[in-house]
Amino acid sequence: MKKFFLSIVSLITLACTNQKQAKIDTTTTNPKGSIYQYSVQDIDGNDFEMSELEGKKVMIVNTASKCGFTPQYEQLEEIYQKYKDDNFTIIGFPANNFMSQEPGSNEDIKEFCTLNYGVTFPMMSKISVKGDDMHPLYQYLTKKDQNGVLDNEVKWNFQKYLINEDGTLAHVFYSKTLPNDEEIIRWIEAK
Repeated sequence: MKKFFLSIVSLITLACTNQKQAKIDTTTTNPKGSIYQYSVQDIDGNDFEMSELEGKKVMIVNTASKCGFTPQYEQLEEIYQKYKDDNFTIIGFPANNFMSQEPGSNEDIKEFCTLNYGVTFPMMSKISVKGDDMHPLYQYLTKKDQNGVLDNEVKWNFQKYLINEDGTLAHVFYSKTLPNDEEIIRWIEAK
C-alpha cells in the first residue's frame, strides 16, 4: 500500500511539473507592489528602471544561448516586432542557472542574440534567477509574499512571466510553452 501511495504521489508531482502554466488565483489582489520598484542593468551595463515600463504589458523571460529552448528567441523577436507598438514589450534576462547553458559574458550574449536571432527586444545583464543569489526582481516574481499572487519557481530557461500594465504578475508559462502560444497572444491582444 505504501508503494502504491508513493507511486500516486510521484505521478501527481510529475503531472504538476509538466503543466503549461502555473495557476494563478485571480481573486487575489496584489498588496505588495509591482515590478516597477526594481532596477536592473541592461546588457550594456546601463541602469534600467523597471518603472519605465509602466502602462505596458511585459513578458519577462530568462534566456540561455546553449539550451534546447534557445530557438524560442526567434518567436520572441517575432511577437516583439508585431506588438511592440501596442503597449507590449519583452525583457530578456540571461541566466546561467541551468546546466551552465549561458556561460558567456554580456558582450558574448549580445553578439549571439543579434547575429543568430536578430534580437532587438531589450536584453538585460546576466543575473541569477534562482538560489541564494537570486536577483530581487525574480524573488518578487516567484514569491507570493512579494508578488501577492503566486509562489512558483523558475524550472528552466525560457520561463515566461506575463506582467499586467500595472506591473503586477498575470501569468507564468513554463519553458515548453512557445512565446507565440495562443493563450499568450490572447493576453497580449486583450484590451
